[in-house]
Parts: sequence; C-alpha cells; structure tokens
Amino acid sequence: MTKRHRVSAATAVVGLVIAGTHLLGATSAYADDPKPSVPPGTEPSAAAPVRIDSNAPGLKIPQGGTLAPVKVLDIAEVVEDLGGEQRRQETNQNVMMALQSEVLFPENSAVFNAQAAARIQAIAQEINTQKATRIRVFGFTDDQGSYEHGQELSKQRADAVQAELAKTVTNPGVTYDVRGYSEDYPIADNGTEEGRKKNRRVEITFPRGATGTAG
Repeated sequence: MTKRHRVSAATAVVGLVIAGTHLLGATSAYADDPKPSVPPGTEPSAAAPVRIDSNAPGLKIPQGGTLAPVKVLDIAEVVEDLGGEQRRQETNQNVMMALQSEVLFPENSAVFNAQAAARIQAIAQEINTQKATRIRVFGFTDDQGSYEHGQELSKQRADAVQAELAKTVTNPGVTYDVRGYSEDYPIADNGTEEGRKKNRRVEITFPRGATGTAG
C-alpha cells in the first residue's frame, strides 16, 4: 500500500479570480482564451470576511491598538504519495489533482502510457460523484528546452487528459478549461532533477459538491 503523508496549511488567499469562460447547457465546451495574468488556483475559495466595527463597545482593543487588515483565510489540505507522483489538494470549495507527467506520458510525448487511462478514469469518477460541471485541465513543464516547445507540449498533454476525462465524465452541461502553461508557475526548484520532475505535471481542478456551475 502506498504510504501517504498529510500536510495541512492555512493560507492567505489574495489572488484574483482566474479569467475563464464557461458555457451552460452544453455537453462539452472549451475555454481556450489567452491565459490569465495570475497563477491558476489563486482565486479565493473561503467566504468573505465579516466586517468588524473597531468602535463597537463590546470590542476590547488595548489602548493605542488597531485592528489588523482584514484577510480571507482558506484551509488547504494536501495529500501526496511518497514518490510525489500524485498530489491531491482540497480547499473549502475545490479539489485539485496533480499528476506528474512521467506517470502519464513517455518523455517529451503527449501519448499516454499503459497506466495513464486508469488513473484519469478514477479522477473522472470522483468528478461524477461531486457533480462538478466546470473542470480545469492545466499542463506544465520544467524550464528545459524552449518556452515555446514547453507551451505546445503542456497544452497537448492537457488536451489528452481532457479527452480521456470526457470518456467517463457524465455530468450534463460540463465545461472544460484546457490550457498549457509551459514552465510558468513552478511548484519546485528547476535547479534539481527532483524539482523539475514535480514541475512536469498536469493539474485537474473541479469544485466540490454541486457547485460546478458557479461563476
């Protein structure tokens, strides 16, 4: 049995909502508009903070003290297998599954290996369970080779994963946002092979519960 470890972190979410489009009522749709200006996954998923009146009589603040700026906090739980081949991150509203490219594709290829389909189908089944209708599939590479080649390869890999998901996802009105980001938004150090391996990945993100049609 694969050993797993859990890392829980409270993160301050200050990003803007990723600019994406989705079509309602369609069986399958894409959003291939230009990539957003902020990293994927930085949109806030926690509820807006409650406003506090610093002059309220029941609020006890030491003399001369002031309230700190309001922040929106979100709880992110990350589960990663020991080899880092698959990583699951959950927040209050979203689930993100990241698969290292090596477990899906041969080197420098967008053609699935023998084990890839089963991994993606398992994720598709969870998408069905969550009744999600907005699915983001983002491909990433390391910083080796040209940026343009990485962008093409990462998009081709994202397209391949989306096509496999579509075979199993049965939710009506599902919309896919499919993008290739090349070496942008690394999650590890590209200066080591271990880090580059983590950066070569495909991320599948979908809302938890029946919130897939939220804008």
